[in-house]
Amino acid sequence: MDAREPVKESMTDLWNDATLVDPHAVTDKRRRVQGMFAAIAPSYDLNNRLHSAWMDQSWRRKAVKLAELKPSDRVVDVACGTGDLTLAFFDGLRRMQSAASSSQVIGIDFTYQMLPLAIAKWTRVSTDRQTTAQSVRFINGDALALPLPDACCDVVSIAFGIRNVVDPAAAIREFFRILRPGGRLIILEFSLPTHSLLRAMYNFYFRQILPRTATWISGDKTGAYRYLPQSVNTFIGRETMMEMLAGAGFQSVMQKPMTFGICVCYRGVRP
Repeated sequence: MDAREPVKESMTDLWNDATLVDPHAVTDKRRRVQGMFAAIAPSYDLNNRLHSAWMDQSWRRKAVKLAELKPSDRVVDVACGTGDLTLAFFDGLRRMQSAASSSQVIGIDFTYQMLPLAIAKWTRVSTDRQTTAQSVRFINGDALALPLPDACCDVVSIAFGIRNVVDPAAAIREFFRILRPGGRLIILEFSLPTHSLLRAMYNFYFRQILPRTATWISGDKTGAYRYLPQSVNTFIGRETMMEMLAGAGFQSVMQKPMTFGICVCYRGVRP
């Protein structure tokens, strides 16, 4: 399926008992993930805020800080969704009075239905802050084949999206390709607390409460909020992610756990 085409087929029960045994091993994971996000796009922000107790915005701000922005930086935010991290990067650059140049930040998502929400959010922000409308662009594209030239940007970010990619290692190599020397990769992703009691308490909330309340709020029929905790629990561990970054050629690889390890920000630098 072309990433530019909206999903048209039935999106009911994309994630069920059979496909959730290991959602990362499902052969048509790409189609299911795309259909899932298309279905939950309208309520995506509300569920993010409520079920993270508004911590999702704090995590994004910390990710921007770890990117160590410079006034001349060009940023590409992959799997941008409704644009929260994209606009957080814009704010970081704006504070350095560098947001006047056009197309400074690019948000890319392969789920078409997310982009009108991101564009509407950016339209409100650009009007409120009296900035040029072209400082941020949103385009439809796949993390595994970004529609961008080699060495075209200084920061690549992906927030809560690397887990949804069919081949995370290939995506990381693609991020390396579009970064300039000295460019920074920022990966923000869910994790699990390492403390056994905290982990048990969190998984109770994550597996038993969140799926019910988030599904009720969204009216979702795809199984998206059953996929979320299972995809985190079956995803690669922190050390494997660090090894994957190093294997792609990144240097100075680090991880920063946040909020008891519920979220982790990974950082690597292209030499």
